[in-house]
This record gives sequence, structure tokens and C-alpha cells, in this order.
Amino acid sequence: MAKIDEIQKRLLEEVADLHDVPEGAYNLRANGQTAGRNTTANIDITSKDDGTGIDIHIKPGTKHESVHIPVVLSESGLTEVVYNDFYIGDDADVVIVAGCGISNCGQQDSRHDGIHRFYLGKNSKVKYVEKHYGEGDGNGKRIMNPGTEVYLEENSYMEMEMVQIKGVDSTNRNTKAELSAGAKLVIQERLMTHGAQEAVSGFVVNLNGDDSSANVISRAVARDDSRQTFLAEINGNSRCAGHSECDAIIMDHANISAIPKITANNTDAALIHEAAIGKIAGDQIIKLMTLGLSEAEAEAQIVNGFLK
Repeated sequence: MAKIDEIQKRLLEEVADLHDVPEGAYNLRANGQTAGRNTTANIDITSKDDGTGIDIHIKPGTKHESVHIPVVLSESGLTEVVYNDFYIGDDADVVIVAGCGISNCGQQDSRHDGIHRFYLGKNSKVKYVEKHYGEGDGNGKRIMNPGTEVYLEENSYMEMEMVQIKGVDSTNRNTKAELSAGAKLVIQERLMTHGAQEAVSGFVVNLNGDDSSANVISRAVARDDSRQTFLAEINGNSRCAGHSECDAIIMDHANISAIPKITANNTDAALIHEAAIGKIAGDQIIKLMTLGLSEAEAEAQIVNGFLK
């Protein structure tokens, strides 16, 4: 097992709200090595035979348990690709906390590509929280390219909270989902870029079973010279309901593109997409300034409230 240093501890607090070893099942990864692992009677974590990641098996009927699988990188120039597969049994109800933090004070780029695949059994329920964070005063970039695949069996439910609000120079975030009858998917993304950062968020959801539904919502702020692209594709292949929404604030010299796509392949598919991009309204800033805030403080208050 690797040893966690103070920098890595701080990163764990940022991406997983961990101030100590978590209760329940967990797998901590630091600079490409396992730094700690624990399993429970209902949740088993094993390394893949080829060393590319881990498998997490959650027994049917498991209730009110959690799994933490954060990753931290504090070594400049480190590049890794990790594959983590989750097998959630029927009637389970669990919380899964992931995330990646990179501290890069060197001259070389540091990069983590985490591929997570979720297989939810019938009537199961999962809340998934994924946070990305970067820091460092070197010239090396902090790069994260998360990939997520979700396979929902009948009447299963997955809620995904995906957050990136600081320090990531480049990210390409791709999420794909396949929903069976009665399955429901809720995705809430919060994203902020600044400086010369670039971010691409892509979602492809296939509503394959009757009465399946999906709601994909993105809240984004682009500052300075950063660039963002939001792509959301929902395919209604049955009697289903789908909704995608991108609400973004653009500031300074940033650039934002929102590209929603909905396709109905069934006459009973009900699909909606919404996209709105705009600057902070001047009257909002003036109102807060009358309460004693400076213009910069007012602006920060509005942005923080928007991303909550």
C-alpha cells in the first residue's frame, strides 16, 4: 500500500470530502498505486487481473451502504488510464463517491483518464457523486478525461452529480447510458472554467424500454479565455420521456457552445431540449452592490449561487 502525504490528503478533502479513512467500502488510489482498500460483507472490491483497475460487486438487497473510490495525483508527468466496473445487484440502494484531484507543480503534464461502467440490477438505486479538482503553480497541465457508461435494468434508478469547478486545464467528459423499461436517470453537471481551460461534456442517452426517463441538466460558467462545449443526445426508442437542459453564464472573452440533439424513434416518445447562454444581468450586480458588496464580490456571489 502507498502512503498518503499531506498534499494528497488535501486533494481527498476536495474531491471526496474525506478528512479521514471513510467508513464502509473504499479504494484509495494515489500516484498510480493502491493507497488503501476495505471491503464489507455486502460490497467486494477486487483488482482486475491485468492491473488496469478494479471491480466492485454489490450484493442484491444491500441498503444504505457507501463506496468511496477517489484518485489523487501529486506527481508531475504521471499519466494513467483506469477502468472501474460496478456490478450492483437487484434491489440495492447505495451511494458511490468517486473523483480525481491533481496537484501539479512541475513542468510536465499530469493526466488521469477514469473509465467507470455501472451495471444496475432490477429495482436498484444508486447515487453517484464525481468531483474533479486541480491545483499547482507549475507549467505542467492538469488533464482529466472521465468516461462513464451506465446500463440500467428494469425499474432501476441512478442519480449522478458531476462537479468540476476549479483547476482543470483540459477535460473531455463522455457519458453514455442505456435504459430498460421503467428505468430512470438523473444527471446534474456543474462546471466552471477559467484562464485558457477547455472542457467538453458529451452525453448520449438511449431510452430503450417503455416508461424509461432521463433528465440531463448542466449548469456552467466560462470565464477569461476558456472554452466549453456541451453536447446532449437523447434517443427515444420507446414510450419514454427525455429532457436535456444547458444553462450557462459567459464572462470576459470566453466561448460556450451548447449542442442538444433529440431523436424520437417511437410515436410515444416525449422529448424536450433547452439551452440558454448569457451574461450576468447588470441589475443583479447593482442590487448586491447596494448591500455593500464590491462589483467583484457581487459577481462571485452570483456565480457561486448559480453553481449550487
